[in-house]
Amino acid sequence: MERKGRGGKEATVIEKLELKPAELEAWCKELKQALGCGGSVDGESIVLQGDLRQRLPALLTAKGVAKVTVG
Repeated sequence: MERKGRGGKEATVIEKLELKPAELEAWCKELKQALGCGGSVDGESIVLQGDLRQRLPALLTAKGVAKVTVG
């Protein structure tokens, strides 16, 4: 979760997925729909609006991510 450089607004950043750009866009779209939030792809990471640290790990695990670290 980050606030720095975002005008004090909360954002959840998902990094180290090692996916191709097209796959990142697809994952971003699916996560936005499942969580009911906004977001975008920024380089090799997905940035979702809001503090989603409690709800996100279950979705990532269901999509096949082996290790989810919340910090």
